[in-house]
Amino acid sequence: MSAPIRRLALDVDKVIDRPEMVELARALADVPGVSVINITVNEIDIETVGTIVTVEGEDIDTDALFAAIEKAGAVLHSIDEVVAGDRIIDHVPRRR
Repeated sequence: MSAPIRRLALDVDKVIDRPEMVELARALADVPGVSVINITVNEIDIETVGTIVTVEGEDIDTDALFAAIEKAGAVLHSIDEVVAGDRIIDHVPRRR
């Protein structure tokens, strides 16, 4: 049995008017295993809005999540963080 995926941080772009942020959040919240969604706008240009989507849950269905992003009309650019296992641990920045 593989370790459950508990958190993902995703770089997701959408066009300015579609999908609406609330619509996108609701679509992703309906994915099996998802408990919490946070969408933060990090960049806006003439036609697109860049967002960071943070998803947490007990055992996130990643295939369904990625399909829900596309079905809503947004585009997944990268997976920037993955937390898997029995519990969530937060990133601790390294000091040099």
